[in-house]
Amino acid sequence: MKAEINKNPYINREISWLQFNRRVLEEAQDPNTPLLERAKFLSIVSSNLDEFMSVRAAGIVDQMRAGLEKKDFTGYTPSGLLKRMMKRTGELVHDQYRTYREVMKLLEKEGIRFLSEYDELNATQMKAMERYFHDIVFPVLTPMAVDQSRPFPLVHTLGLYLAVLLRKDGEDPEEEPYFAILQVPSILPRAIELPARRNSKKHEYILLEKVIEEHIHSLFTGFTPVSVSAFRLTRNADLTLDEEGAEDLLEEIEKELRKRRWGEPVRLEIERRMDPYALSMLQEEFELDSGVFVCEGPLDLTFLMKFAGSLKGYDELRYQPIKPVYPRELLNEDGEKKNLFAVFAKQDVLIYHPYEAFDPVTEFVMQASEDPDVLAIKMTLYRVSGNSELVQALAHAAEEGKQVTVVVELKARFDEERNIAWARRLEKAGCHVVYGLVGLKTHAKLLLVIRREAGELKRYIHVGTGNYNDSTAKQYTDIGLFTSHPVIGEDASALFNEMTGYSAPRHWKAFSVAPGDLLENLYRLIDRESENARAGRPARIIAKMNSLSDQEMIDALYRASRTGVKIDLIVRGICCLRPGVAGLSENIRVISIVDRFLEHSRVFYFENGGDPEVYIASADWMSRNLRRRIELMCPIFDPKHKQSIINLLQLSLSDNVKARELKQNGSYFRVPQEGKPFRSQLEAKRIENWKVR
Repeated sequence: MKAEINKNPYINREISWLQFNRRVLEEAQDPNTPLLERAKFLSIVSSNLDEFMSVRAAGIVDQMRAGLEKKDFTGYTPSGLLKRMMKRTGELVHDQYRTYREVMKLLEKEGIRFLSEYDELNATQMKAMERYFHDIVFPVLTPMAVDQSRPFPLVHTLGLYLAVLLRKDGEDPEEEPYFAILQVPSILPRAIELPARRNSKKHEYILLEKVIEEHIHSLFTGFTPVSVSAFRLTRNADLTLDEEGAEDLLEEIEKELRKRRWGEPVRLEIERRMDPYALSMLQEEFELDSGVFVCEGPLDLTFLMKFAGSLKGYDELRYQPIKPVYPRELLNEDGEKKNLFAVFAKQDVLIYHPYEAFDPVTEFVMQASEDPDVLAIKMTLYRVSGNSELVQALAHAAEEGKQVTVVVELKARFDEERNIAWARRLEKAGCHVVYGLVGLKTHAKLLLVIRREAGELKRYIHVGTGNYNDSTAKQYTDIGLFTSHPVIGEDASALFNEMTGYSAPRHWKAFSVAPGDLLENLYRLIDRESENARAGRPARIIAKMNSLSDQEMIDALYRASRTGVKIDLIVRGICCLRPGVAGLSENIRVISIVDRFLEHSRVFYFENGGDPEVYIASADWMSRNLRRRIELMCPIFDPKHKQSIINLLQLSLSDNVKARELKQNGSYFRVPQEGKPFRSQLEAKRIENWKVR
């Protein structure tokens, strides 16, 4: 492994991502993880792989089809990388299904059983499923034959299908079989609960495709089914937009979303029992030689998330609930909520989700929509929830005559359709809806309210590390800052003017903004630590983010390490930096925390010779964030809040239960548990462990 390190100082992005999904799988494998939560982690592994295949693997396939064979900065050609990706993905899927079978056995001991074969049903259950099939399932099924007069139908990406081989009644068994496909309807529940057996308290389930398979003969009268097996296709889902030439970006994205249905095939998942003839038909149609994954269990384990979440009872098989607390700073002595403008006018307020409630963000916009002194509300929206109260509050504010400007990112991957719907609704309510700057995604998390007070205008701002999404705020760790600091307010106004008008990029007083000066300022802050290290002054960097893959940023950290700067990186997902290499990165430590909540906050600490500076940001240290998106980094001025964030960073660095450390060979190992177990997410639940009031 040493020779490999000397050869290339970087870890490949795609390989690093697969390592991250391996860490997610480890949570499903961990016997200390509650059983239904293990099922959820299995679902997350599948949904992660779906996105990885439809975007990252698809991109590598595109490069190969274009004839590109140039090595990337980690030393891989597209063909070499795809081969290694597919091999590692196959190993991951194999281990995922082995874990699935283990989890199913344990669930059965708890009284939750999935029947894998139809003949395991008793007579009562069979009768119930026969009725269910004919009353509910049969009417929505559409069998699609494939022959000379009927070409292969469109197979939707990530849909579950059955491949059916048929023999015509009375025909020679040696004749080539007839072939048809059938989509398993996604509008129906995948896991169907069966009537309980007599004197049994067990809850038994069967998958929808098994019920369809058992009754497949009713769809093909005059034919005998020879083979029925499930398959699932993944297509290239990346959008190719001509933003410069588009007259209407919203219409252009709608057009590209329709094209996504016909994206090039990338992956084919099949059941092990699939007939070789059926497989050859699918491979020929989809032109896939590699990228075929044989699954030792039901395809598409994403159904486990909904199943585990909706199953009534069994609370002992779940994490203990953590109810977000309402921030104490926003309550009076009687526990009643204060007027938010009155609080923010006097002090900054820092909130850490999901331990502290997201409600103040929604209530802030609601109060602004009702307040007669509020003149304008400006906000960025990247991903919002399905029934967003924030969007309703913005629409209400516009209807009340406020000037409401919303920068909606239509290109938020896989949320495009939802964001288009929100954009149309906001426009109908009278909001000014802007789709950002050409060629740049708007990923900054910023909310600005302008209020008239004592004959003057005052700005109130919220800056966050996560999306304005009340659902994910319960599942992701994110930091939000409420402030009326005049310098931050000036920058917020200027940034909105830049996003909505023709204002030239300005010299920011507090903010650092990508793709303008954010990268330059990060380099400056890193280099300042190097200068302090050379001068014998305190020098340290702590950076927490989702991903680190930008080569130049990694090189800047390598340079700082060589000058003696101690660097701690808390990187949940992709990390292309190789730590612990002598003469290059021996002063850099990288850990990843994968736990109950998705670690999502971006926080950067710079020692600054003993006068620390702390920033929160929307940006990871990836090329796309630093160079091709509108991103925002904001300083924390209040000493109390600065120390609170430092305390949170220290909690993460002290984790010896859910933290894994990245080694120089690219593999991750659990941090040794020396002394008492310390689990940072459990410690953060106690607000007093980190918050300075």
